[in-house]
Amino acid sequence: MSLPAPSAYRDFPGRRWLGVLLRAAHLAGVVGVGAGLLAGEGAAAGFVYLMVLSGVAMALLDAWSRRRWLRELAGLSLLVKFALLGWFVADEARRPLLFWLILVFSVIFAHAPASFRHRRLG
Repeated sequence: MSLPAPSAYRDFPGRRWLGVLLRAAHLAGVVGVGAGLLAGEGAAAGFVYLMVLSGVAMALLDAWSRRRWLRELAGLSLLVKFALLGWFVADEARRPLLFWLILVFSVIFAHAPASFRHRRLG
């Protein structure tokens, strides 16, 4: 008798609600950063930390749940967002433009069909 193949997806009770709470925190951080930029006050550090930490936590949860996620376009898009975020932090003059670029890029990847987001690289 052979054992069933291990699932490519890992889960735990409450993972879905944890993802929902992290996404809500992330969006609150994004709105706070955007509001500060639009008001001309710059991004408040608290909102930046909320946005980044919740985003990293969501990425870690996705990577843990689906190990192959990092080899998919969804995982690659995260690396691109981190590069853009680094540019955002380093280039104060371009922060408003970079904010919108990151926002639009993120929305496209978040709402693209799963067949696109989960396409494996290579």
